[in-house]
Amino acid sequence: MTFVVLENCIRCKYTDCVEVCPVDCFHEGPNFLVIDPDECIDCALCEPECPAHAIVPEDEVPEGQEPMIPLNAELAREWPVIHRRKDPPPDADEWNGRPDKRRYLER
Repeated sequence: MTFVVLENCIRCKYTDCVEVCPVDCFHEGPNFLVIDPDECIDCALCEPECPAHAIVPEDEVPEGQEPMIPLNAELAREWPVIHRRKDPPPDADEWNGRPDKRRYLER
């Protein structure tokens, strides 16, 4: 099993999770992070570190968020690995918790 980054990460992109990942499975896009399911070792260290509560085990993805599973895998193949924490966007707190953010995903 792997962990999945959910829609709430879009435009928040807190990177606290990256600091605790022992295998560098996070990949960074313009306004979103994803987890590479082939690299994730299911250690669960990242889940409690996410201020947006946007990381869950694959088997606990909420209803309506299922498309995020293949999206994480797809974008992990395209985006570079992120190794260190970065400052979030200046308006991240304003976006945290807003619904229907998939339309804002920048590829």
